[in-house]
Amino acid sequence: MEFKDFGGQFVAGKILDAVKEIETAYNFYKNDQLFLIEYHNLLKTYVGRPSLLYYAKNMTEDLGGAKIYLKREDLNHTGSHKLNNVIGQALLAKKMGKKKLIAETGAGQHGVATATVAALFNMECEIYMGKVDCEKQALNVYKMELLGAKVVQVTNGTQSLKEAVDAALVAWANHLDDTYYLIGSVVGPHPFPTMVRDFQKVIGQEIKQQINEVEGRNPDMVIACVGGGSNAMGAFYEFVNDKDVMLVGVEASGKGLDTNEHAATLTKGQIGVIHGMKTKVLINERGEIAETHSISSGLDYPGVGPEHAFLESIARVKYVSAADNEALEAFTYLSRVEGIIPALESAHALAEGIKQAKRLSKDKIIVINLSGRGDKDIDYISKYVKVK
Repeated sequence: MEFKDFGGQFVAGKILDAVKEIETAYNFYKNDQLFLIEYHNLLKTYVGRPSLLYYAKNMTEDLGGAKIYLKREDLNHTGSHKLNNVIGQALLAKKMGKKKLIAETGAGQHGVATATVAALFNMECEIYMGKVDCEKQALNVYKMELLGAKVVQVTNGTQSLKEAVDAALVAWANHLDDTYYLIGSVVGPHPFPTMVRDFQKVIGQEIKQQINEVEGRNPDMVIACVGGGSNAMGAFYEFVNDKDVMLVGVEASGKGLDTNEHAATLTKGQIGVIHGMKTKVLINERGEIAETHSISSGLDYPGVGPEHAFLESIARVKYVSAADNEALEAFTYLSRVEGIIPALESAHALAEGIKQAKRLSKDKIIVINLSGRGDKDIDYISKYVKVK
């Protein structure tokens, strides 16, 4: 296991062979200087890194407590943190001689990022997305198709992220020779959780450098939303060994933890196997993978990255949850107070940040990872939030 009791490669046959091929390639290229130079050059010139660390002055003064900074991953090309990972994996796929990228997507941000890089690298692209998510994120579906990707709607089960991953894995199994499965989060069989974290850890590295430049010290707290958990691992990893920095991951409690309509895996789940990894999983009374709910498509997943399960098991990261209504309130609040429209996923982290800022004294510093922007959510959210 890569993370003590969690992780592993719970796949077999040709899929295991393909995963081993990726593992061998990544173990080589992660230390290859030419690969790393090309990757970091694309982060700078194409993604637009480093992303800004923004002092949320209005929010800080309004809440009256801790000083709040926002890590602006929403300003990256394609509007989220997703491109950090996609650039890295797509480069790896090219080095491996693959011609086609397959990916799953929930909120559509990973799908848009994958379609974007496929266009940049002149590769074929096929994106699997649940029918429910396609309807909620119609704008991102259009973007993916505009970029040249084929979007496959998945109509079985809950028609959301879990089923999209299942369908993408089946499609990959039938085209292993020329196709690379580009996983969007810190999930799946090894090496995917480690590899995605490594491509996302630039977020935390920048936070540490930037906050020390303006404040002369580390933050007291870093907060990020957690679905699969890539933006959170990216924000947290640089600080894992800094015990004075509190790390807080925020899951989606949907319509309530006392209902069956939530996606709070670390809060309510149990150890199990899903999508090739051993981790925390939401299980129903029949012992099956549970159906989940969140107003945000990107957090609507019944599992979580195995490194998050490990960090919870050693009490290094505190995992909490925010409900749909709390996320909607935070979505509106940041829009009105700072003129920044966040993604619904990020709004869960903001909801917790608002609570923490009120509780903490003015000499404390909170960094909230704003993992994406809210353009994709506007049509859907307008049904819930009426502008006066």
